[in-house]
Amino acid sequence: MTDTRLDLPQGTLDLLILRTLSLTPMHGWAISERIQQVSRDTLQVPQGSLYPALHRLERRGWIKARWGASDNNRKAKFYQLTRSGERQLANETRDWARLSDAVALVLRMS
Repeated sequence: MTDTRLDLPQGTLDLLILRTLSLTPMHGWAISERIQQVSRDTLQVPQGSLYPALHRLERRGWIKARWGASDNNRKAKFYQLTRSGERQLANETRDWARLSDAVALVLRMS
């Protein structure tokens, strides 16, 4: 069986986390699972990348965390987007669209 998963391009993990959290607060494991689910198993976020990214986003003030109980009643840290994070998500989404459009133009050149 061929592995169809892709490595995340540098810098896209923050964007994916911010977008995932724009829908509802989630704990780390749920964020990782949601990204994998929505990408139809193409993207997998390793725990060793996810938690440093969450801490980085929290330090920058783009997300905030609070302790709560997960679905299986375990103590978990839930992350949610801040106003600053919403602005960052809008900026990164716009930049990503411009970049992907520019790359597509180059790939289609004749």
